[in-house]
Amino acid sequence: PMPLPQAELVRSSLQLYRYLLRCCRRLPAGPVQQHYRHAIRQSFKVHADEDDPERIQQIIKRAIEDADWVMNK
Repeated sequence: PMPLPQAELVRSSLQLYRYLLRCCRRLPAGPVQQHYRHAIRQSFKVHADEDDPERIQQIIKRAIEDADWVMNK
């Protein structure tokens, strides 16, 4: 599957969160979907106190790349 077309529109952490959850919906239902949904939530909790805009953009870029990799797996 192709990455979701909204990837280039992701600029904030909230937009990233929504994008990643939409990606999850395209995965097989059941344990796989639950695993990635949980991983997304945990990552957001870990990075919740990040306030450096450059670091946030790095995290967003990496998360989208990782999501694309998972979707193509």
